[in-house]
Amino acid sequence: MPTAPPPAATGLRGRGELARIVVDWEPAPWQTVVDHYAVHGAPGPDVAVSPETLLTKTVYPHFQHNGLGGSAQQWTYRVVTVDAAGARSRPSRAVTVTSRESVSRSGIPLAVVGDFDGKGLELALSPAGYADYPAKFPNGVDFRAGADDPRTGWCYLQPGPADGWAGRREHRFRLRFELAELPVNGSDLAVWLIDSHASKAGSVVLSVNGTPVDRLRFDNGATKGSTQGDSTLPGSPLKPSYLEVRLPQVFQVGENTIDLHKDDGSWIAYDAIGVFARR
Repeated sequence: MPTAPPPAATGLRGRGELARIVVDWEPAPWQTVVDHYAVHGAPGPDVAVSPETLLTKTVYPHFQHNGLGGSAQQWTYRVVTVDAAGARSRPSRAVTVTSRESVSRSGIPLAVVGDFDGKGLELALSPAGYADYPAKFPNGVDFRAGADDPRTGWCYLQPGPADGWAGRREHRFRLRFELAELPVNGSDLAVWLIDSHASKAGSVVLSVNGTPVDRLRFDNGATKGSTQGDSTLPGSPLKPSYLEVRLPQVFQVGENTIDLHKDDGSWIAYDAIGVFARR
C-alpha cells in the first residue's frame, strides 16, 4: 500500500536584505522523517515547481538566497518536503520577496574604489598577494579617489592586529575625495566584502574628516578570500557580506577623508567601498 505523502511546508515567510533574500518556514511535524526540503524559486510574482527552478536541497527549514547583487530583485519561492522514502509533499504556498537596493545603485557616487560586483580582482595584490602587504603598504592605505589606481593603491585585504603576517598591529585605510558642494540629502557609505576571516573578522573605527563617528562590525567569513578573489564563481567557498551606513553631515567643500581603522580582529577582503549622495 502506498504511503501518504509528507505534509506540505507551512508558514513560508521571507525578508529582503542587501544582495540576498532569507526564507524560513515551519519544520515538518516530528512524525515525519524528512530527508530534505526542496526550495524552488524564480524571478517575478510566481514560480512553477520544476527541475529548472530548484535552487537548493536543505535539511533545515531555512534558505539564504545569496548573490543577488545591488539592484532590488523580486523572487517567488515554494518549498516541497521530501521524506526518507522519497515521497514528496505538495508545494507550499508561494511567498514573494524583494531584496533591498544598494546605495551603490540608488545613490550618486562621490568617491568609489572597486566595482561592487562580488569580485576583488581589480584591487592591489589580489587575489593572493597578501604576503607583499608589509612592503607595499607599510603605513596602510592612503587613496585619493579620481587620481589613484585601485590596482596599485587600494589593497584587497585590510589586516588587523590578529594577523601575524601583517605585524600584529592596527592598520588604517584612508579614502580621500573632493567635494565641490555638499550633498543636500545626506550620504551613505557602502563597504562590500567578498570574504573575511572565519572566526575573528572583528571591526573598524569609522572616522569622517578625523572625527570617529561609528564602529563597523563585520560578519565572519570563510577565510578563503585571502587567496581567491571572485565570489561569483559557481561553488565559490567565499562568504560575502555587506555594510551600508548613513553618514553624519560632517563633510566640507574641498577635501574630505573617510578612515577605516582596523584595531580589532583579523583581515577583511574588499569587493568595493564608496561614498554615495542620497538623491
